[in-house]
Amino acid sequence: MRQRIECHAGHRGEETPRRFDLEDRTVEVTEILARWTEPDARLFRVRGDDGRAYVLRLDERRQRWEIPEITG
Repeated sequence: MRQRIECHAGHRGEETPRRFDLEDRTVEVTEILARWTEPDARLFRVRGDDGRAYVLRLDERRQRWEIPEITG
């Protein structure tokens, strides 16, 4: 599922997700639970202000964010 995800570039220049649109609402990221890389992608497991956990994936080749997983 392709989505709009707003990020913040920290002091090392790596973008970290801060909020994203899901259906008709904006979810604020309250916590980064985990982060990892795959070939050509960076992934984040985050907690939203709605209490749910999400996986956000940045396809680095296409520079496109996706939400492949919603849990909890």
